[in-house]
Amino acid sequence: MSATALSQFGALGVSATLVEVLNKLGLTEPTPIQVQAIPPALEGRDVLGCAQTGTGKTAAFVIPIIERLADGPKGHPRAMILAPTRELAFQIQETVDKYGRVRGIFATTLVGGADMHAQVRGLRQRPDIIVATPGRLLDHMWQGTVSFAKLQMVVLDEADRMLDMGFAPQLNQIIEALPETRQTLLFSATMPSNLADLARMSLNDPFKALVAKSATPAEGVIHTVHHTANSDKTSLLLSILKETEGSVLVFTRTKHRADRIGETLEKVGCRVAVLHAGRRLPQRRAALEGFRRGRFEILVATDIAARGLDVDNIQHVINYDLPHVPEDYIHRIGRTARMNAKGWATSFVTGEDNRSLRMIEKLLGKAVPCAPGSRAPMAATAPERRGPRPNTGGRGFGAPRSGSPARHDRPAVRRPRPSTLAS
Repeated sequence: MSATALSQFGALGVSATLVEVLNKLGLTEPTPIQVQAIPPALEGRDVLGCAQTGTGKTAAFVIPIIERLADGPKGHPRAMILAPTRELAFQIQETVDKYGRVRGIFATTLVGGADMHAQVRGLRQRPDIIVATPGRLLDHMWQGTVSFAKLQMVVLDEADRMLDMGFAPQLNQIIEALPETRQTLLFSATMPSNLADLARMSLNDPFKALVAKSATPAEGVIHTVHHTANSDKTSLLLSILKETEGSVLVFTRTKHRADRIGETLEKVGCRVAVLHAGRRLPQRRAALEGFRRGRFEILVATDIAARGLDVDNIQHVINYDLPHVPEDYIHRIGRTARMNAKGWATSFVTGEDNRSLRMIEKLLGKAVPCAPGSRAPMAATAPERRGPRPNTGGRGFGAPRSGSPARHDRPAVRRPRPSTLAS
């Protein structure tokens, strides 16, 4: 065993047995969120954790759960982890399986779109941990197939995303049904005002593990913008993909558009998969697993894939459509440049997206540079009039400014190789 791994993870209070497992899995140095969150969680304190995506938040709560449950009584679920999406729930289950096997801890997953009867059979196996999405957990609560009587630990993972997806009523019902005496860990990438309300309701004097300012992107991301027209987006995407090496994640706003782009890329010979809420659960799992294993080089997805997905070495995230909410930009691009790696985030911006781009730049605290050969189009000049101009009461916000619109010419985009990137 690495002495460094033992000294670092061991210094956080992690047992030598689990340190050895982490070491074998390549986790030899704890990340900042793990350094801050693991010790108070092991002590039994509530924790409020905020860190960028891709910084090891899952391990920051799975490790304390395994350690605290390992020597306790068996027979009932003693920990529950809530996640916003099925994909994230399955990934958490995989993490529990990898870390917990040596300590005799196992979990079962309750998500929508899967067989309820199979889930009931899983609950009858008396798992130590339940990993669930809010809607399906409520289904089991109403049917009386799940019990919280022995629950000691609760995790709300990607809590801000759960609120964004409209799960606040379900979360309220679930929290009201939990034992009053429990340990709660809440993790998020952003801290909106409604999340503060959830934290006050669910946490008791929490330790605050705030590694980064809310909605902070990973430092290794190289941001660029292509100003274009809606009709030119697909051809621009094809041009960029021809010059791109490695795996690519393409985000769209709608399921229909994701399907259309997937079909287009498949026709030109790309190994592509599509992931969105309209796909059946087996299709979604096959798409994600195929992308993770390299069977697909491109994954076209809606924002369902923007949170917590653990896929190594995504080189490029392309926002075919800008997100509706600026914070979702952070979550999308968090799929690349994980664990201090380098990555690219390219966004297609039309004239309709200018306000969204300004909001994203405000969130980032800086302007997003244009890609080589691309520049923001100027608004059209009003036609010249003979005689006096009518009084319009002054130019309103967003009204045209002087100047001619720039014509979009799509350049050949050559992305630098990873080894040539500046740090």
